Amino acid sequence: MHIYFIGIGGINMSALAKICLSKGYTVSGSDVQYSKVIDSLKKQGANINIGHKKENITNDIDLIVYTAAISEDNEEFVEAKNKNIKIMSRAKFLGELMKDYKNSIAIAGTHGKTSTTSMISLLFELSNLDPTILVGGHLKDIGGNTKIGKSENFITEACEYVNSFLEFNPKISVVLNIEADHLDYFSNLDDIKSSFNKFGKLLPKDGYFIVNGDDKNCLDIISDINTNIIKYGQNENNDVVIKNIKFNEMGHGIFSLKFKGKDLGEFKLSIPGIHNIYNATAAITVGIISNIPIDKIKSNISRYTGVGRRFEYKGKYKDAVIIDDYAHHPTEIKATLSAAKNICKGKLWCIFQPHTYTRTYALLDEFSNSFFDADKVIITDIYAAREKDTGIIHSSQLADKLNENNVDALYIKSFNDIAKYICDNVNKSDVVITAGAGNVFKIADIILNEA
Repeated sequence: MHIYFIGIGGINMSALAKICLSKGYTVSGSDVQYSKVIDSLKKQGANINIGHKKENITNDIDLIVYTAAISEDNEEFVEAKNKNIKIMSRAKFLGELMKDYKNSIAIAGTHGKTSTTSMISLLFELSNLDPTILVGGHLKDIGGNTKIGKSENFITEACEYVNSFLEFNPKISVVLNIEADHLDYFSNLDDIKSSFNKFGKLLPKDGYFIVNGDDKNCLDIISDINTNIIKYGQNENNDVVIKNIKFNEMGHGIFSLKFKGKDLGEFKLSIPGIHNIYNATAAITVGIISNIPIDKIKSNISRYTGVGRRFEYKGKYKDAVIIDDYAHHPTEIKATLSAAKNICKGKLWCIFQPHTYTRTYALLDEFSNSFFDADKVIITDIYAAREKDTGIIHSSQLADKLNENNVDALYIKSFNDIAKYICDNVNKSDVVITAGAGNVFKIADIILNEA
């Protein structure tokens, strides 16, 4: 079978392409620009075109897989329809792949999917369970974002955007949290909760739905779901109760767990923040119901040190620590800055690149209340991603609202100008966070090149 991927260089599409290559399929595709990911795929045997052109869609192609970022007027998409070649969305294709595995695990939620998927992946990998893994970031323990296993275990992130995860076929599903997001697609929070409810209903009766019992929105979606439900959190009403939370000098979490009344003892993490204690608890719960011995879970969860762009240590400039994080939602900003505050002995800087115009516009008030832990905030231009600038919002408006809230904020357009400002003003013991889902990480690289 010859499968063609439109947008093959994306982190999720490239993972699917690698799986198909491992299964012996002929793989080809296209993307708008060359990258290390494309280079890696070509070395594995994929034929990849740079640029989307109708001439790329040849008659020997059996199936076209496309990402949600591809519009229906895309040249290749139109040509595939004209030639009556079977077309399938990335999510639908992933759902079909999941049918090949007895133990498919899908991790969903507004925040924390990549970190939690990575933790679960590491627990399975270090327990010699040989899983197939698809994660939305670079997990150094598997050398990238994909690992092809030979067991019945399949672990993947499950994104709610455009209801993608409703195409999946999981045996175990996790919902970490639910908040208003992707409001360019969903009409409101109730619409989002309805989507997560349908996600839970995909599970078989003997499956497991693991949800954050401290999150009211998660509790709202579970009443009519006919599967094994496990709730976790600090509230004593949960099935898995988090207790005795503390942090070491690095801000790394230490906590105890009680599983259905049984004390499991203490767990130690090598990553910071209360949010990661919740993520780790979800991962530990998956490990327990997958029959991984608790002593292995304890030792292996402490070996998880993070994934690329999740509170990632980049280096030092003038003895100030530079950290990059993917945070692009108000709740994520709060969590990241709270974790940074635990380790910061000087001034806490945050360079934030808003992600999409619709999110920035819809959540402007929430964003303006998310930076109180920062001593100085620099806002740069909005990263458009899949959107066009219609003029409804500008980054300077967020900077203005932060100043109204007595947060010291500044709008600077140029990455080079931001880097110069940091280099001129940062001091020893400061912490600088670059935050956002776009290319804001480049600012950290510019700063460190001056070191």
